Amino acid sequence: MKPGFLIRALNGGLGWVNERAPGMMPAYRKHMTEYYAPKNFNLWYYFGSLALLVLVNQIVTGIFLTMHYKPDASLNEFGIPHAFWSVENTIMRDVDGGAIIRYMHSTGASLFFVVVYLHMFRGLIYGSYQKPRELVWVIGMLIFLVLMAEAFMGYVLPWGQMSYWGAQVIINLFGAIPGIGEGLTEWIRGDYLVADATLNRFFALHVIALPLVLLLLVVLHLGALHEVGSNNPEGVDIKKVKDKETGIPKDGIPFHPYYTVKDLFGAGFFMIIAAFIIFFTPAMGGWFLEWDNFIAANPMVTPEHIKPVWYFTPFYAMLRAIPDKLFGVIVMGGATMILFLLPWLDKSPVKSIRYRPMLHKLLIAIFAVGFVVLGWLGAQSGSDTQKLVAQILTFYYFAFFISMPFWSRMGQFKAVPDRVPAHD
Repeated sequence: MKPGFLIRALNGGLGWVNERAPGMMPAYRKHMTEYYAPKNFNLWYYFGSLALLVLVNQIVTGIFLTMHYKPDASLNEFGIPHAFWSVENTIMRDVDGGAIIRYMHSTGASLFFVVVYLHMFRGLIYGSYQKPRELVWVIGMLIFLVLMAEAFMGYVLPWGQMSYWGAQVIINLFGAIPGIGEGLTEWIRGDYLVADATLNRFFALHVIALPLVLLLLVVLHLGALHEVGSNNPEGVDIKKVKDKETGIPKDGIPFHPYYTVKDLFGAGFFMIIAAFIIFFTPAMGGWFLEWDNFIAANPMVTPEHIKPVWYFTPFYAMLRAIPDKLFGVIVMGGATMILFLLPWLDKSPVKSIRYRPMLHKLLIAIFAVGFVVLGWLGAQSGSDTQKLVAQILTFYYFAFFISMPFWSRMGQFKAVPDRVPAHD
């Protein structure tokens, strides 16, 4: 078969589709071939596309897992909850390739948060939340909140010891709300205790409701981004300098094929790392899959150390650092909600960290290291020394944002070029 025949067949097929759905090609051109992105994207700009890749992985593997999962907390003939049995026996041992699919999903959940946290950090260091991209950032933070809820409910579904007791601890936090706390926790559980009703409603939310919300927010996030254009490491607005004849930004290149090829390379490298984890160390030393979760849920036996999965541990460390339960819940919730205000807290006249004073770089570096340390502390036993360190880092976390309107203006800023420098 000659290549010319394939090209003519492809063009004919595209023409047939375009004739019957004329709105598809303009949308394709707007978001792909005629969407001009800055030509100086670096390594940090891989993580947005990688997050989309992991989202697809989670949906596809989740569909296959749902075919064999049984959301039932009652005991089978062996005295083991059906939900736990369906994961650890049916999926892991009876279904062909079931173990790989399960590990792809569990590893994907952790890798999702790895790329999302790095994606958010990139926005912080390059000022991607500043005008005119405030809405892009706010929608991104909504994605983060929904993703946290989705991950928590998925974490409960295997119905292991940490799933059960983690749900018990997290749901009981709502009981700290004055007046409505007790009724709210009972409503969330669907029962007086974490039980079969809790498992069923979490399953429904995890499989249907939250993925639909997540997909909608992702579409809105990309749509808002393509309306205002992408930021870049220099913080230069490429729309300011355009070709007089074509109106194309001089420092922009078409997203397709240039960045689609670049993202495919990054995706290939990322999948090699993911495959290594899936095949050789899916539990990642107890960080991705905790050892207690390989034991069936038992309401009569409390694990020695109850802790959430790693991507929640920074916020859990903040919760434990506060002696008062209600104030601890407020601090933990506020740690996430304050991120929504970042576009209005940062008063810096420049976007990129490249042109900011050394003070800004130092404060952001301490913030990043402090957040990682909080994540480690949240997975530990919680000794008095660990709590003290967590209290100091929690104070710095909030002080970083609350004082940002002041320190973000301080220091000597470098001059931002009008165009992307040639070396980029």
